[in-house]
Amino acid sequence: MMSQAFTVMNPSGFHARPTKVFVQKASSFPCKVNVSKNDKKVNGKSSLSMLTLGIACGDVVTLETDGEQEEQAMQELGRLLVHIYEE
Repeated sequence: MMSQAFTVMNPSGFHARPTKVFVQKASSFPCKVNVSKNDKKVNGKSSLSMLTLGIACGDVVTLETDGEQEEQAMQELGRLLVHIYEE
């Protein structure tokens, strides 16, 4: 299992569109993906669960990956947490 903290830089935080992009990417990996903020941990492959975290710009979230392709998932999903922007 891998775990790393990331600071969200999207000025709008994680609302529906950025969450959808993150969840789609997370779902492409066979490993477990969890995201936590403060004391709340959710399944990173569930849009509804991700939205319940209320992630805002500047929030520090912890990404956990566990299983097959966990290193690749950590790198790619970590980048999305930090740099995801609306088009």
